[in-house]
Amino acid sequence: MNHILKPRLEAPSLDALYDRVSSLIPPMEWGAFADDIAAIQRLKAEKNAVILAHNYQTPEIFHCVADVTGDSLALAREAQNVEADVIVMAGVEFMAETAKLLNPSKTVLIPDSNAGCSLADSITGRDVRLMRERYPGLPVITYVNTSADVKAESDICCTSGNAARIVKSLGVDRVIMIPDEFLARNIAKETGVDVVTWKGHCEVHERFTPEEIRHWRDAYPGLVVLAHPECPPEVVAEADFSGSTAGMSDYVATADGRRVLLVTECSMSDNLAIQHPKVEFVRPCNLCPHMKLITLPAIRRALETMTTEVTIDPAVADRARLSIERMLAA
Repeated sequence: MNHILKPRLEAPSLDALYDRVSSLIPPMEWGAFADDIAAIQRLKAEKNAVILAHNYQTPEIFHCVADVTGDSLALAREAQNVEADVIVMAGVEFMAETAKLLNPSKTVLIPDSNAGCSLADSITGRDVRLMRERYPGLPVITYVNTSADVKAESDICCTSGNAARIVKSLGVDRVIMIPDEFLARNIAKETGVDVVTWKGHCEVHERFTPEEIRHWRDAYPGLVVLAHPECPPEVVAEADFSGSTAGMSDYVATADGRRVLLVTECSMSDNLAIQHPKVEFVRPCNLCPHMKLITLPAIRRALETMTTEVTIDPAVADRARLSIERMLAA
């Protein structure tokens, strides 16, 4: 199940929105947010716009201005269904590109064009072509955390939520899986398929260590550890559960009265703490510097100025779109 919200037909009042986040955001801090939130709600109605927000966005965005929330797979699917002229991606650039690929006739905005991704930056389309030459005949599975140029050189995309299923669906003994080395190694262990990897890493998840997980377990007896599969395999081996942000959200929904450690970007713990007040979250806080470029003022400015619009070369877009559509159909 994907944790998404359908676009709202009528914006809640500021008081109602604050009720959602008051357990985490103090009144003085809310005062700094309220003007931008009210302006964004008004601008969405004026521009016939919706905001898609990734699970790593901060609570004032995730709970107060987003129309659709979720992991990369949920946002990719829902991007096809939104009834709006304008999509604002409260996420990073590859997510905005994916929304544009699936909605070529819509205007897609990224509030800060510097919101990139260490994984997407680690590989180019030319790199993929060279890998095909080195490993002829192997299918190329590309993590959605990549540029449109890389997707265009690939056979099929995947997310952390469906990677194992995509690998198994191909029915082969060996694949190329790029660019996240750790995700590929974790999926290889799960599926038994031989995986040719690329040395790309997420700058948030690569920093977690097994020693850190053991430290938190010692400090908090009975702790339940949930790890994202972008973490190193030795970190995933220390966890009680490994899955996408949607998978972790599903797990937390059944964890009332327990202590939970999410080994992922720490804004997700904040968002889930609001939704699940009976769960105690232990926070080993690693922030994504790219996600944190997306702020309420940046979203407001994007809607006011209709910038920065995402554009993709049609010759690249047609091939990149095919790899995403294959993923969604698999």
